[in-house]
Amino acid sequence: MEGQRVEVDGGIMEGGGQILRVSTALSCLLGLPLRVQKIRAGRSTPGLRPQHLSGLEMVRDLCGGHLEGAEIGSTEITFTPEKIRGGVHTADTKTAGSVCLLMQVSMPCVLFAASPSELRLKGGTNAEMAPQIDYTMMVFKPIAEKFGFTFNCDIKTRGYYPKGGGEVIVRVSPVKRLDPINLTDRGSVTKIYGRAFVAGVLPLKVAKDMAAAAVRCIRKEIRDLYVSIQPVQEARDQAFGNGSGIIIVAETSTGCLFAGSSLGKRGVNADKVGIEAAEMLLANLRHGGTVDEYLQDQLIIFMALANGISRIKTGPVTLHTQTAIHFAEQLAKAKFTVKKSEEEEDATKDTYIIECEGIGMANPHL
Repeated sequence: MEGQRVEVDGGIMEGGGQILRVSTALSCLLGLPLRVQKIRAGRSTPGLRPQHLSGLEMVRDLCGGHLEGAEIGSTEITFTPEKIRGGVHTADTKTAGSVCLLMQVSMPCVLFAASPSELRLKGGTNAEMAPQIDYTMMVFKPIAEKFGFTFNCDIKTRGYYPKGGGEVIVRVSPVKRLDPINLTDRGSVTKIYGRAFVAGVLPLKVAKDMAAAAVRCIRKEIRDLYVSIQPVQEARDQAFGNGSGIIIVAETSTGCLFAGSSLGKRGVNADKVGIEAAEMLLANLRHGGTVDEYLQDQLIIFMALANGISRIKTGPVTLHTQTAIHFAEQLAKAKFTVKKSEEEEDATKDTYIIECEGIGMANPHL
């Protein structure tokens, strides 16, 4: 089998954990033995970090596969997948490593398992450099479910940087095939809502200030919509450690969802955190796409696996998205095209259509 191992260069394009997530998930789904070299080669701390390791170990356990070179700091791994099985699987980053990134690598795999799965994911729920769990629930979930699957996500405990300690339980039922999606009509913004939170020792006033600053910032640009951002003090027994942050979601008449979010950091005033989230949301509303910059790359693997032609309209195509497309083409042999949107309303904007002819992956167990 050694001769047929797929070789992946972990140092190209995005050059980080994302290459690992996309390539191991596809390896697991397609039964392709994999070697990834130069893992996170250009990063300040090269090689595997705890959260990448727990993601790899989780995929290995999901399919009873064989993994070599999987230790902290390693820049090369080999993975030999076996049959994907349902049931209960646990992954613990033991740090503030993101549970949302663990979900990103495992979700496509368990959709093609023999039976329903329960994923117990431990780490950070609202962590830097990763989607917040609220984003996963409020934006990723409703859009991803258009591919014809459903999942349920139960937040047991929230965890923040640097301690982590959060836990989320995800339940997923397998599907026979994924439906293609067509997200090309943005519609008009009908609602803007959100959640500003504090946890641990931080006073509720911090959440109120974040929310108020965000609302003021949005009002300058969007005057005719009521903006509702709820300040929340996380329940003591449902949050580990101290943290604060905000997520704001805009919903359109055609069901598109966009978000802006930000996390509080020591020494950064609450207004600034609120404004950062608001500005991110407004930027995502200006480009005329149907998905925000964070959802773009998360949809690529599902488009590649779907049974038919999918289309999404986006703003500027991110490096993460280009990377996901590259590996979906290399490993799954899906065919993608990215071209400038030709519609009149998009003429002055940086708007693209990403089209994919999916491989029509069928679940062999159903």
